[in-house]
Formats: sequence, structure tokens, C-alpha cells
Amino acid sequence: MAAAKKDYYEVLGVNRDASEEEIKKAFKKLAMKFHPDRNPDNPKAEENFKEAKEAYEILSDDQKRAAYDQYGHAGVDQSMGGGAGFGGFNSGNFSDAFGDIFGDIFGGGRNQRSNVYRGADLRYNLEISLEEAAKGTETKIRIPVQTTCETCHGSGARPGTSPVTCTTCNGHGQVRMQQGFFSVQQTCPKCHGTGKMVKDPCPTCHGGGRVKQNKTLNVKIPAGVDEGDRIRLSGEGEAGVNGGPTGDLYVVVHLKEHPIFQREGANLHCEMPISFSTAALGGEIEVPTLDGAAKMKIPAETQTGSVFRLRGKGIKPLRSSEHGDLMVHVVVETPVRLTEKQKELLREFESSTQADAGKHSPKNKSWVDKARDFFS
Repeated sequence: MAAAKKDYYEVLGVNRDASEEEIKKAFKKLAMKFHPDRNPDNPKAEENFKEAKEAYEILSDDQKRAAYDQYGHAGVDQSMGGGAGFGGFNSGNFSDAFGDIFGDIFGGGRNQRSNVYRGADLRYNLEISLEEAAKGTETKIRIPVQTTCETCHGSGARPGTSPVTCTTCNGHGQVRMQQGFFSVQQTCPKCHGTGKMVKDPCPTCHGGGRVKQNKTLNVKIPAGVDEGDRIRLSGEGEAGVNGGPTGDLYVVVHLKEHPIFQREGANLHCEMPISFSTAALGGEIEVPTLDGAAKMKIPAETQTGSVFRLRGKGIKPLRSSEHGDLMVHVVVETPVRLTEKQKELLREFESSTQADAGKHSPKNKSWVDKARDFFS
């Protein structure tokens, strides 16, 4: 014995006095939920989908709905002698609803179509120096861009003429294709979705409505920008289609390699060579900064690799009120091209320090002790 069919109103989840729009909305929701292509791993999805489809086919047709309300399933089931008949899924209401749903599932439904398109955003890579990034600058750039054709003002048609309605889609921009009970909407192959055709193209843009031109722009670089920062120039991208808004231009900042400094956020780093005697005895040296030379004291007995901080000598970031610091990495430089006298003096110095190596070279003594322990 076959299982009794569910009440069509219960299947769609609507009241018996539901309007045509409410029924259509309920069916679209269920169709989106149970469509087999969206539920390949759910064997019950196809059954639920067909059940909702059958309910909608009956309740969306005024005659069939009246017969169903009066006689129930017997009034619409031909096998049970019903007069309304099922007749397949080719009614206008069903085709319209299912065409919308098919577009929603696979993208590009008719309600999503628009003949007006925003112009594309553009990107320009701008290379600047560290000094320009720190203090800000203004520069000119030249970019190729699609602009609205001045001859036809973007219509694509020769002056004195206008685009005409597409004869393939009657201006809708989409055509409907029937595949069994599926009604599929596709972009019109003739007008490519615009709904218009240009019979007499503009001689300047050849019917495109846009032309490529080189445009020169002034770009203000704010102080503190860093590698990868973007500056947005609103409305300086490509022209829109059919009167759509113009896109934007994004200028992406790249920093040139600097011969002295390396940037790390707000801080700058640099290496500073000092003499052997300055490292041992201490002294004062000049250190380069973005604002000129600065004095820095080197304490006695400074080791190579020591780092000294010059506060406020870095960069003030774009979104901060405080300057970073300059980190000076000291490198003790070994003297080269010594004279015989200088070599002799260094040998005497070496001999004098060897008498008490642990006092004068604590790191070396510690390393030797560790090595001795390791090998023993």
C-alpha cells in the first residue's frame, strides 16, 4: 500500500489562505535548500525537492489549487480521476519561479542582472626613498586608463544615433532556455547583457563607449608611509559602463633600499664602525640620522655588536603621534695595512694583556674554559 501524500500546504509550510507570492517564496526557499546539486551526499534531498516541486505546481495554478482545496489529492491526480490534471511542470508560474531559483543556485539570476557596471579599480606601484617616506612628498604619475569616450559620451553609437533595443532578448539582457522542466536564464549572446545593440558604432571607440588614454595625476604621499601602504585616489580608476561609477586608483608604496638605514616599523637600524681604540677607551662619535649628524658617546670597553638607542631619531608612523628610535649597531673595526712600528706596538700590547688574560679578555677566558671542559 502506497504511503499517503502529505498535504501540499504542509509541504510548503504555508497557510491555506496563503497568497501566490507567499507560496512562490516558500517554494524558492525549499528548492534552494533541497536542490540535488547542492546536496550530492543527501539521498533524501531529491525526494524532498520533488515533493516541494509537486506542491508548488498545484498551488501556483488557480484551477488546480481550487480543485485541490475542494477534493484534496483526488482532485488533481489524474490516476485517481481528478479533472485538473498534473500535466507536467510546464506552467508559466512554475517556469518563472524555477528560472529564478536556477539562477540563484548557479549564479546570475535575472534579478541580479544590471546593465550598469562600475569601472575597474586600478593599482599603481610607486617606489620612493626612505627620506620621502619619512617626511612625505608629492609626485606625478602617468597611468593608462579606460575613460569615457568623449565623441559618443559613452553610448558607443555614432553621434546623432542611439543604441537600439536588442532583438534577441527584447532589451532584457538575458534569454530563457527550456531544458525539460528546467527554465534556465542566460546572458544574451547578442548584446552581452546590456539589452542594447549599437547598429552604427562610434568611430572613436568602435562601439565600446570607452577609450584607453594615458592620464597624469598628482599624488600626495603623507609622511610616515611604510612598505605596502596604499593611497586611494577616489574616482581615478577606469570609467564605468553604461553610466556606471568610475573605479578607484590604489597607489601602493614600495621603499627603495637605503645605503645606511633599514626600517622596522617606526624604528631605524644602522651599523656604525668604530676603531679598536675607541671601543677600548671610549669616546664620542658622529652618527648619521635622517635629520643630519648626531653625537653619540661610546663607553669604554664597548664590544662589537653592542646596540645603542638614539631616541626620537626614527620615523613617526602614519597613524602615530610619536617618533621611533634609531638603533645603532656598533661594529669594532680591525685595523688594516699596519706599519712595522704599529705591528710592534700591538705585539707589546698583546704581551702586556696576556699576563692577566682573564682580567682583560673575560669572554675569551670563559670560552677557553668551556672548550677545555668539552674536550676533557
